[in-house]
Amino acid sequence: MVSFSMLAIAANDKKKKAVVAPVAPARTVLANSNDTLSYAAGMAQTNGLIPYLTSQMKVDTTYMADFIKGFNEAMEKGDNPSYNAYAAGLQIADMVKNRMFPGIEKELEGTSNALVRSKFVEGFVAALKNDTSIYSQQTSASYFEARMKANHEAKQEKLYGANREAGKKFLAENAKKEGVVTTPSGLQYKILTKGTGPVPTASQEVKVKYEGKLLDGTVFDSSYKRSDPITKFRCNQVIKGWTEALTMMPVGSTWELYIPYELAYGEHDQGKIKPFSMLIFKVELVGIEGAEAEKPAEAAKAPVKAAPKAAPKKVAKKK
Repeated sequence: MVSFSMLAIAANDKKKKAVVAPVAPARTVLANSNDTLSYAAGMAQTNGLIPYLTSQMKVDTTYMADFIKGFNEAMEKGDNPSYNAYAAGLQIADMVKNRMFPGIEKELEGTSNALVRSKFVEGFVAALKNDTSIYSQQTSASYFEARMKANHEAKQEKLYGANREAGKKFLAENAKKEGVVTTPSGLQYKILTKGTGPVPTASQEVKVKYEGKLLDGTVFDSSYKRSDPITKFRCNQVIKGWTEALTMMPVGSTWELYIPYELAYGEHDQGKIKPFSMLIFKVELVGIEGAEAEKPAEAAKAPVKAAPKAAPKKVAKKK
């Protein structure tokens, strides 16, 4: 059984309890055991309701009399289709006001556009009335998506475009260094320790130790700092740069990887890893789990070292 106490946010326990405006008690007569059970059941089911109303529904409990009025009205209406439609309108309006509209506003922060609430509501209602005098729903959706995409790209470029340029410059210079191999995809690696074991396939699970750094040297993740430094995963469950490198590495190898943003997280924000960030990893391939692995001789399709080229045009999707 789901109670309101289960739905209320745990964080509210640390906040001050809501002050509930007193409501004049009604005279209640409990004539028999069924009355008593029903009354107790109704009261018991409100456990956690006040925190839920304040945290999830943003109800100001000083207006509790109005809430009770609405509750009683809804209970009296029962399954009246007209009232149900009206109540649904109230729920959707609440969703638009508190989630949808603020969400779009946040996405538009830092762009050349802003939402006008009255026009937003007019467009919303026009679609419900099937009013196509200005836009069809399909045309409006296409326009909205195109504008949001353009705004997002412009915002990303303004905030993080420098990351892409810094990565390109680093990779161009790094490709000229001794021991650095550049693959056709743009991935670069340097062999620190040459392993002699088998080479994993993309679908196999491997055991690795690793450390990841940003271009400025900031370590954003390191298995070496954990109590158990060995991490397990399938080669095809990680970013493209890792998948490519792991499926060329014999067990026992330690490589340093220089991964262009297209083969890492692309334009996605990963917290410490900002959009268009080139990444540097030290990776030790400790072992392979599961089926028998390819032998080095059979898997040795080692990339040819190439002169530095522009980063690939195709942007890798986040894995």
